[in-house]
Amino acid sequence: MFAGGCFWCTEAVFDELKGVASVMPGYTGGGVKNPTYEQVCAGKTGHAEAIKIEYDPEKISYDDLLTVFFATHDPTTLNRQGNDVGTQYRSAIFYADESQKKDAETFIKKLNESGPKVVTELKPLDAFYDAEEYHRKYYRNNSRAPYCQIVINPKLEKLESKFNELLRSSEKNK
Repeated sequence: MFAGGCFWCTEAVFDELKGVASVMPGYTGGGVKNPTYEQVCAGKTGHAEAIKIEYDPEKISYDDLLTVFFATHDPTTLNRQGNDVGTQYRSAIFYADESQKKDAETFIKKLNESGPKVVTELKPLDAFYDAEEYHRKYYRNNSRAPYCQIVINPKLEKLESKFNELLRSSEKNK
């Protein structure tokens, strides 16, 4: 599970990757049970907007997921991604096991050695609450909306230019 700002953005990015079976936007990392979007956006639940990814490790590795995660948001800015500000937009990895934790720690260590300090939070996965239905596949259903055009499209363009070999579309072109 990754939090990298608005979950509409992160869902749109990871939904493009081959080997990713599903991406569910939701809320995690806070203390309020069954939070609503309005509660999370108010910044008082402790939850982050996040995505839960189910993937096939035979087709895409956890390291590839980490690479895409860190390349498609700013992991050096605390509690902010673009115009989205607050702890609900923090950069965070919620790991499922010690292997994922170790891999993420190693990845962050390498990033810190080569650039600005990464502020991405590492926490064990706790409860994950699925977002309301209208948030699911938001980009796919609303790609002409101004937010999608201004914020999500550049992320997808960057994804295509830097990670074309990881995209579902690269499988179709073989």
